[in-house]
Amino acid sequence: MREEERSFIQEIKNNEGYTDVITSAIMFLGSVGFLIAGISSYMNQNLIEFLNAKEIIFFPQGITMCFYGLTGLIISSYQIIILKLKVGEGYNKLDREKGTLTIYRNKFPWQKEEIFLTYSINDIEAIRVERNNTILNSKQTIFICLRGKKEIPIIQIRRPININEFEKKASDLASILKVPIRGI
Repeated sequence: MREEERSFIQEIKNNEGYTDVITSAIMFLGSVGFLIAGISSYMNQNLIEFLNAKEIIFFPQGITMCFYGLTGLIISSYQIIILKLKVGEGYNKLDREKGTLTIYRNKFPWQKEEIFLTYSINDIEAIRVERNNTILNSKQTIFICLRGKKEIPIIQIRRPININEFEKKASDLASILKVPIRGI
């Protein structure tokens, strides 16, 4: 967080942009390959010379490959659009003068409603920390707990970080808001 007079702003950005773009590009290219193989089996001729799709029976293998190819193209294109438009990035702003916590996130340009949430600092009861570390998935989240049992994730970290660094982020936020921490 950075201090600007009587307010604190924490920018939320995708730090793994290159990894996500490479993953989406690989998925896109693989999907194109599946789709070409499925279409080649339907036409019963090789659309790409090094791909021998004449031996693939269109029903059920060719249809399945077309389905996986189209599904992969849709998902990878959607991921690339999200990365390009920076959907989900934004900021958390704590304004001590107004006594508010503002959460803003970028949206798709064609959506009408903005993701712009404002809460009174007095409504914040605690900060809750959640860590889920498995072999293939690491997710660390910091929530603000509001009155009425409502929890809002304000920081989500996908890459595994040191527990001390993660606890420091939570304790810094808790000390700024003057609330206790739960879940460490």
